[in-house]
Amino acid sequence: MIGKHFFSETDIKSAWEQVLTAFWLRYPNPYSTHVLTEDVLFREVTPDNRLLSRRLLTKTNRLPRWAERVFPGNLSRSVYIIEDSVVDLGNRSLTSLTWNVNHAKFMLVVERCVFMGEQDRPVWTRITREAWVSSGVFGLSRPIQEFGLARFRSNQVKAMRGLEHALSNLQKASATCHGDSAEKHKNLNSTSKTQKPQQYI
Repeated sequence: MIGKHFFSETDIKSAWEQVLTAFWLRYPNPYSTHVLTEDVLFREVTPDNRLLSRRLLTKTNRLPRWAERVFPGNLSRSVYIIEDSVVDLGNRSLTSLTWNVNHAKFMLVVERCVFMGEQDRPVWTRITREAWVSSGVFGLSRPIQEFGLARFRSNQVKAMRGLEHALSNLQKASATCHGDSAEKHKNLNSTSKTQKPQQYI
């Protein structure tokens, strides 16, 4: 694909199973307020135990000031994103592919993201992101692509913070759950020690 290309690799200290759960729960979060809605369009488990999903995301689409003077004022300020994903439990991998379905002539952004559990470090997950930004606007494709790449870089920082936010919430929920279970177990033991035995026969 002709245009601008983005590539990054990041290791985060969280087990792949936790990251997988956080991926589905990452919206809403305080770092991705530009994401307005998310809807599941399709979901299927294949015979080889892979989970296939397709979701529709709605995001804000604020144009740069110079573009607002060029393009009509009634241009939609929302962009619709298709997200296809494949979860492979056997290989401990999640692969997602996203692209915008409207404003594609103005700017098309395709992103591929792979979340892979590390074999030699079970509590670590490697995230590999690639993106391609292209534009079909004659005479303005280069500045549009530059703008798109800069916005993508900024949004990826927010996306990572949003994912970390979801992971933090999961860890807090897990700690609370374990704490409640321990307290109930403690109370149960205390009750069993003080309660006089009853005779049923």
